[in-house]
Amino acid sequence: MKLAVPRESEAGEPRVAATPDTVKKFVSLGFDVAVEKGAGTLSRIVDADYEAAGATLTADAKATLADADVVLKVRRPSADELALMKKGAIVIASMDPYGHEDEVKAMAKAGISAFAMEFMPRITRAQVMDVLSSQANLAGYQAVIDAAAEYDRAMPMMMTAAGTVPAARVFVMGAGVAGLQAIATARRLGAVVSATDVRPAAKEQVESLGAKFVAVEDDEFKQAETAGGYAKEMSAEYQKKQNELVAAHIAKQDIVITTALIPGRPAPKLISKEMVASMKPGSVVVDLAVERGGNVEGSKAGKIAKSGEVKIIGHLNVPGRIAASASALYAKNLVAFAETLVDKEAKAIAVNWDDELVKATVLTRDGQVVHPAFAPDTK
Repeated sequence: MKLAVPRESEAGEPRVAATPDTVKKFVSLGFDVAVEKGAGTLSRIVDADYEAAGATLTADAKATLADADVVLKVRRPSADELALMKKGAIVIASMDPYGHEDEVKAMAKAGISAFAMEFMPRITRAQVMDVLSSQANLAGYQAVIDAAAEYDRAMPMMMTAAGTVPAARVFVMGAGVAGLQAIATARRLGAVVSATDVRPAAKEQVESLGAKFVAVEDDEFKQAETAGGYAKEMSAEYQKKQNELVAAHIAKQDIVITTALIPGRPAPKLISKEMVASMKPGSVVVDLAVERGGNVEGSKAGKIAKSGEVKIIGHLNVPGRIAASASALYAKNLVAFAETLVDKEAKAIAVNWDDELVKATVLTRDGQVVHPAFAPDTK
């Protein structure tokens, strides 16, 4: 069995899909592991460490991907990479398929079995495979670090002989994995933290981290969560009431961090330009949803925009800003899933296509798009 780890082909992607630790695990499962030279450089992993773990270093993508049975990637394979893969190869990555249906069809046409790690079900068995959580956790942390770097004052309250420096006020919108980590990180830095979310279960989580919960807690709010644990889209009436409450709250904040995403849909707009204008000069807004259209009016993908005297941070690929940590967690997510596809005694690939994890994540197989969210309507 050959397992391939190519360098990421997408510009600006510093993460890598395997680490020396996970290479050792794959070797123990019976894989011959090929790692393209320089694949881990931007994640602080040198080629010699892969070699010491048992991998063979390859000169380029062609040599890496040739005859590979399993390919691990951070991003969806490009057309050039697909052309180098053999039919039937298993490709495991974050596929980002929504809005990229043509690319999904191209993977089917190439004959690969493509698995989208972001579709991993949120069940106990799959917690160690949850790439959305591992990467969002780091994004929430980095959002606070980025905000603190742009905020030209101290974060904690400081009592000195010369006077007292007040603590920064930080408001986190969305208390999922990224939001909760942002709350925890801001609290560690000494800020006064508040947060909001439309899911009632989030209130207890927010308060357990020492932050104040801000929301209109009516009957609609009490039913605002899907069975899968995601936020439901709220009615226009609720949104109006919540917006009024949030607008008044934002005007008093120094830093606002938005994290709201709805799977398969553009990011909801949470902060209007009027809300931004109400903030004090020198305030900072971080839009973690900028790659999906953004939660903040005026945010610009890949840039730090200014709206009056307020900075709006729109960094792309925020987990990639701390690539060494992000790669370490992502690689562990992948090896945990990949080993479920292997017969450990026979040291052979043995995919159980009826496994709930496989059924939830497989996008393409045998030349067809098979995931129900993307498969052609046959009615």
